[in-house]
Amino acid sequence: MADIQFDPTTHPHRRLNPLTGEHVLVSPHRTKRPWQGQTEPPQQSNLPQYDPQCYLCPGNTRAGGQRNEKYEQTMVFTNDYAAVLPPPGPAAPPAPHPLLTTEPVQGGCDVICFHPRHDLTLARLPPKDIERIIETWCDVYKRRGAQDGIKYVQIFENKGAMMGCSNPHPHGQVWSLSAVPSLPATELENLKKYSLTTPPSDAPRGPLDRACLLCDYVYYEVSVAQNEGRVVLRNEHWIALVPWWAIWPFEIMLLPYKRHIPSIAHLTPGEKASFAEILSKLTVRYDNLFSCSFAYSMGIHQRPIPPLSDAIQEDKDEDNVAHLHLHFAPPLLRSASVRKFLVGFELMAEPQRDLTPEQAAQRLRALSDLHYLNVPDNADNVSATQGVDPTNS
Repeated sequence: MADIQFDPTTHPHRRLNPLTGEHVLVSPHRTKRPWQGQTEPPQQSNLPQYDPQCYLCPGNTRAGGQRNEKYEQTMVFTNDYAAVLPPPGPAAPPAPHPLLTTEPVQGGCDVICFHPRHDLTLARLPPKDIERIIETWCDVYKRRGAQDGIKYVQIFENKGAMMGCSNPHPHGQVWSLSAVPSLPATELENLKKYSLTTPPSDAPRGPLDRACLLCDYVYYEVSVAQNEGRVVLRNEHWIALVPWWAIWPFEIMLLPYKRHIPSIAHLTPGEKASFAEILSKLTVRYDNLFSCSFAYSMGIHQRPIPPLSDAIQEDKDEDNVAHLHLHFAPPLLRSASVRKFLVGFELMAEPQRDLTPEQAAQRLRALSDLHYLNVPDNADNVSATQGVDPTNS
């Protein structure tokens, strides 16, 4: 048999996600596969500034009967239909069988309205307004994380109807629980294992001067030539990249890379400002990819709850093994109307993708920092070309 040189842009292969210990199957030869399956209606981009029927607009009445304040920046309220309820909760019932256990969960769910304007997503907001959102995230993270019994605080945003968002008004959520959920628990365990088993490198280090998995990973990514790598955006403190192990077509991991930062509570004012700046540029590029309001789910992974005292120095606190990072999981694949589905093999075996992470990063790097709706003479013509992917990838 003749020797075949491996080509990651042609040959199927698996990539390991060291945060979860799971693999993703990459099948780059399938990008030219024809599509006759389901298409989605384009995400609406011409929303009104104020919608009198919107449950989240200032001064309106929510579904549960409460009236919103006439807020001018962000607004936080307890979710009227929370997934978890505050304590006290019931005790766990006896298990009918060792395999059938029940663990009661208490906590709280908050909604954060990003802006009073109904039509302004992160991609349309100036960085100063995004800084206020970051400050609100910090406030809720600290407040909820300090409550008795709370062991984990999850900040996230679902954007777009195809990601299950029930209201187009720009908003996110914060769920606080009495248990650490499975995915972040797995990440934290692997971060800890790496720190205890891997010799430190020249990258920034975690607590107790130990190696940090994400510090080491991003240190390597920065060294890769841009035209070959996965980095999409970088500024003074933050970097946005399509991770080596990405599952979703245009998945992004966003994280600080100059130092080890355990949570948003540890950010300096300068790091918050550059965080807002890169969030703005990233979400603009997402919208520009298919000239639509780009759908995604975003979540912040960090230290489960902030430090409750200053008794332990930051660099001595083993709970600071977490490295702050954001996951963006967008479903769109070929256009504004064709999405990726996790079905079949991906549900029963392991995730699979066609477009390589390197190809996805190249596509995102090539996009403008100017939002497509702000391009002269473009906004009126968007509907005619919305969602067209000239590469058919």
